[in-house]
Amino acid sequence: MRHVNMLAGSVLFIALIAGCGSSEAVNNEASTSAIRAAEEVGAADVASASLYLQLAKEELENAKGLAAKGEKEEAESMLLRAEADGELAVALSRSDADKTEATKAIERVRQLREENQLPKERN
Repeated sequence: MRHVNMLAGSVLFIALIAGCGSSEAVNNEASTSAIRAAEEVGAADVASASLYLQLAKEELENAKGLAAKGEKEEAESMLLRAEADGELAVALSRSDADKTEATKAIERVRQLREENQLPKERN
């Protein structure tokens, strides 16, 4: 019985030492959220935004690798870059959607003018 208690105590001690030696986890929630938001607004389908979405994904993976190596500061920096690129992808996607919507509205106005025989817009 005493042998089992010593063995259990040794295992706990080793686990504690191993836990102290591991690198502290980095928080990748913000960058993951930015990437998810970019995907949800369709950044993959917008040429300019898809590049930044891909960069954000790669930076997130690089950050995970750096964190696993114990390079916390570098990992956090990479996560900030991933977050910024994800947010840029969102902005570019929305900008593209706004341009598309504006173009459709202008075309609709032209159609209405033609249908109603109104004078064309001045340049």
